[in-house]
Amino acid sequence: MKFEEKIKELENIVNELENGEIDLEESINKYTKAMKLVKECDEQLKNIEKQVSKIVLENNEEEDFNVEE
Repeated sequence: MKFEEKIKELENIVNELENGEIDLEESINKYTKAMKLVKECDEQLKNIEKQVSKIVLENNEEEDFNVEE
């Protein structure tokens, strides 16, 4: 599942949980699924951050890329 699809699924789960129209057991299942998706998204973001943190300079050397705040 792509990152965007996981985020959309998380949004759907949050909406369902907020509506309160599902029973307790289903709520627990949805919450468990949501936490799994959060973990997967977090791992994907960390991997992407690692990729973005490396840039290729003109002399083909890699250098850490830091975003200034």
